[in-house]
Parts: sequence; structure tokens; C-alpha cells
Amino acid sequence: MQWIKDTAGLGTGLWLIGYLASLALFFTPLAGIMGWILLIVFTPVTIAITWWWFRQRESLRVQYYAGVGVAWMLIAVVLDYLFIVMLFQATYYGPDVFVYYAMTFLIPVGVGLYLNRSRHVTKEE
Repeated sequence: MQWIKDTAGLGTGLWLIGYLASLALFFTPLAGIMGWILLIVFTPVTIAITWWWFRQRESLRVQYYAGVGVAWMLIAVVLDYLFIVMLFQATYYGPDVFVYYAMTFLIPVGVGLYLNRSRHVTKEE
């Protein structure tokens, strides 16, 4: 059941961190650009958490990481819709949101490619 932890568990946890941060920023003068602020701040955080999460695991196929990315992106889309658009009747979908959804998919894939490559290089040495 590790794939459930990798997809639903970690994906929901990462979404929740960003959601709580967005709620905090919503009540500041930075609310108009909070999407870009969150993207800049939390992209490296998400990369670090993802690397930490998968670093001790055996090499996984790139398709696995792509599946994780798809699951995380779907979690973000659904939870954003439910807890931002529906709950707050927000007009939400700007360029920053689409970049965020792309990064949500690309981060686990990129981290997976990096880990697989570094493991492959280490084995050859």
C-alpha cells in the first residue's frame, strides 16, 4: 500500500501545506500575488520533501513517478475546486494556477529521474 501513501498521503499533505499558507496570505496586502509567492516559496520545499520521501527507496520506474505526478495534480485540482472555488466562490484560475498544476506533476517526475540517474551512476562507480 506504499503507492497510496506516495499518491494520496503525500499529495494531500503537500496540498494542505500550500492551502494553509494561502489562507494566511489571503488576509494580507499580498493576496493579489499570493499564487506567485506560494509557487516561488513552495516549489523548492516540495522538491526537497519529495526528494526526502523517495531517496531511501529502491529505484522506481519513471512511470511510477509519472503516476504519482498525475495523482498529485488531480488531488490539487479537485481540492482547489472544492475548498477554494466552491467554498469561497473565488475566481481562481489564472496563469499562476496552471503553472502550479504543471509543477505538481513535474516535481515527482523530475525527482524520480534525478534519483534513478544518481543511483545508476553510483552503481557504475
